[in-house]
Amino acid sequence: MKQKTPTVISIGGSIVVPKEGIDVEYLKVFRGLIRPLAAAGQRFIIVVGGGHTARAYQKAASAIVKLNPQDVDWLGIHATRLNGQLLRALFRDLALSRVVKDPTKPVRWTEPLMIAAGWKPGWSTDYVATRLAHKFKAKHVVNLTNIDAVYDKDPSRFEDAEPYDKLSWAAFRKLVGDTWSPGMNAPFDPIASKLAHKWGMTVTIAAGKDLKNLKNILTGKKFKGTTIS
Repeated sequence: MKQKTPTVISIGGSIVVPKEGIDVEYLKVFRGLIRPLAAAGQRFIIVVGGGHTARAYQKAASAIVKLNPQDVDWLGIHATRLNGQLLRALFRDLALSRVVKDPTKPVRWTEPLMIAAGWKPGWSTDYVATRLAHKFKAKHVVNLTNIDAVYDKDPSRFEDAEPYDKLSWAAFRKLVGDTWSPGMNAPFDPIASKLAHKWGMTVTIAAGKDLKNLKNILTGKKFKGTTIS
């Protein structure tokens, strides 16, 4: 039987693991949102970042030695994999039995959910999400971040910053540039953006903590955020 095309959800690690520690209440509500949608036939690829766990390890190592950029990346990657294992445990009965770490390798996947994490130095979890979306013919990536939309300027510094409802890939890529570095603060990784643009994907940028809004996105209702296509 032909499997349904999945929706890809890329969750910023700071949504799952903010500075205060793992957000258990958030994960409870997130699980309660995804499970009935999966039971109703939707399929999801969920890719998770490293969050404060990554930054804590990177900061600790940097306080002792001058870190090689690859080691900065590897610490972050392993934090994403720990977070991935956490999510897979929460969806054990619905998810592929392992966390996917390499988006280029063949994956036999029949379950409603797949959990994925970081790959290797130089590539973000947004990039992993984009590669997996392409592999499984998903045209929509929902990117849950610590901002509620893409703005014309930094809303934390400018009170008159205006959100975009929609952006073309050309306009978005002009905003974020063409290079990525570990810990970069961009709504969606520039390298992943280049691929998503090339492959004709739609990416929605939305507030990760607003799970009512996420439900609206996943069920085709009106939502707050920026759609890039």
